[in-house]
Amino acid sequence: MDFIPYLGFNGNCREAFAFYAELLGGKIEAMLTHGEMPDADQHVDEATRDKIMHAAMRVGDGLLFGGDAPGNFYQKPAGFMVTISLPEVSEGERVFNALAEGGEVQMPYAETFWTERFGMVIDRFGTPWAINGGEARK
Repeated sequence: MDFIPYLGFNGNCREAFAFYAELLGGKIEAMLTHGEMPDADQHVDEATRDKIMHAAMRVGDGLLFGGDAPGNFYQKPAGFMVTISLPEVSEGERVFNALAEGGEVQMPYAETFWTERFGMVIDRFGTPWAINGGEARK
């Protein structure tokens, strides 16, 4: 069984996934618009047609899914975060800083009792992240 985060966006999924793929070295495997679904002419309004219905990105063995919420269905993410564990402190810092640019730092990237570095940030697309960098402490 795999657990795959599915991120909701308010019209900027394409931009977010391009950013995540570049930042994390991921490969976008799918990017389907609402206009590509069957009978889209009958069910999808013009404003939603070019928005992303489903995106899939692979990073190593992991997957990240996402899409733009149609119409007025978008809700700001709450009650979860996407966690990344990176083996090097410096790589964690690079990823954290890139996600923080234009976003909101919730907890600075700093030393903790469970790992060498940890930080929490909500990126400019509204996605909450938790970044672990370095070795876990026992």
